Amino acid sequence: MTTSQQPQDRYKAVWLIFFMLGLGTLLPWNFFMTATGYFTTRLNVTDTGNASSVAAQLSKATPAPATPAPPSPERTERTSLSAIFNNVMTLCAMLPLLLFACLNSFLHQKIPQSVRILGSLVAILLVFLATAVLVKVQMDALPFFVITMVKIVLINSFGAILQGSLFGLAGLLPASYTTPIMSGQGLAGFFASVAMICAIASKSELSDSAFGYFITACVVVVLAIICYLGLPRLEFYRYYQQLKLEGPGEQETKLDLISKDPSAARQPPGEEPRAIREEPRVPAPTAQPTSHSVKAILKNISGLAFSVCFVFTVTIGLFPAVTSEVQSSIAGSGDWEKYFTPVSCFLTFNVFDWLGRSLTAVFTWPGKDSRWLPSLAVARLVFVPLLLLCNVRPRRHLAVVFRHDAWFILFMAAFAFSNGYLASLCMCFGPKKVKPSEAGTAGTVMAFFLCLGLALGAIVSFLFRAIV
Repeated sequence: MTTSQQPQDRYKAVWLIFFMLGLGTLLPWNFFMTATGYFTTRLNVTDTGNASSVAAQLSKATPAPATPAPPSPERTERTSLSAIFNNVMTLCAMLPLLLFACLNSFLHQKIPQSVRILGSLVAILLVFLATAVLVKVQMDALPFFVITMVKIVLINSFGAILQGSLFGLAGLLPASYTTPIMSGQGLAGFFASVAMICAIASKSELSDSAFGYFITACVVVVLAIICYLGLPRLEFYRYYQQLKLEGPGEQETKLDLISKDPSAARQPPGEEPRAIREEPRVPAPTAQPTSHSVKAILKNISGLAFSVCFVFTVTIGLFPAVTSEVQSSIAGSGDWEKYFTPVSCFLTFNVFDWLGRSLTAVFTWPGKDSRWLPSLAVARLVFVPLLLLCNVRPRRHLAVVFRHDAWFILFMAAFAFSNGYLASLCMCFGPKKVKPSEAGTAGTVMAFFLCLGLALGAIVSFLFRAIV
């Protein structure tokens, strides 16, 4: 009976806002990772007092040799910072991501949604403004390294809160409104890949490319803030917010009373129907403690939580730690060798991941109660041997079975598509497995398991790389 009373999402405005918020969640971090070459090159700069020396170093596309001879104590220290940059970056990214995703799952009911989302977006914006400014500021390698790691911790801490809050917010709406968040996140990776390829093609300096990445990230975050501020003005969104506050039972009761009392339809505007006014008010039951609520919700969504966690464990275990080390067997010394990894690894992954995420807007098989979903998540383990047996270099233990570039691109496309599709299905279905009043909490819990999969994948990646 409530279907006829639901407002329409005019011009798909709410859908587009959630898409923009999903894009704003991951695009800044994707651009940050795309600029890794800029960070490692700055850490290799030794003569920090000479601005021309710094500029000369940053104009190079390749970092300084890892073992210069003869190394001075100062140069050795700074080169070692460059060598450990990626490992420390992963640690500083995944630990805060997991910690704050967990905290957000339990504390989101105590902090207003607008504070969590707007506060996170503003914090990320300030971090990227500072990062863009520091491109033009010269400093020693050690302070630059420490400041960069602090920024990584902040970006991922606020990113975890933002992501969990957005999925909780989307959980209040129909299941299809989680898809634009997932699709926007997938498109973020695509933009970062295209930016990397354009930077290579333009042969621009690393510092100029990095500055462009950081400014673009700031613009996207500002647009995301504007979109979120406009969300409460839309009737479609307000309807589902009110539905959560009142509960579907009360909505149904009011409509039933109106249908039973014909005179209720003739009440003056702004007044409740007579049948409702005469109905005695019953105090709302006291809410259960948050811990019990989370435990009950987790029981209902355990299969989906496991699936999304396992999907991302396999994905991050292989991409990009293993897949970025695959070398072309047909390139020789031509341009394809230079573009092989950006195109076949990063661009292919992000395009097909985005297609998989977007497909759930029109096709949702298997259903939320099907046992096929966890089975398909586990079946993605087949990509582990397939990708490890590609032309990964260097390698010590395994033989190369799939040497040709076409095999690798085919495996990457299927690997990425299955990641996007299954992850998006899990995130869409999670909030729909519980009562509407618990959908927000279910969304944040699902976001925690997504982050847990990312963290486990980062750990497993060391094992997968060692096997090769």
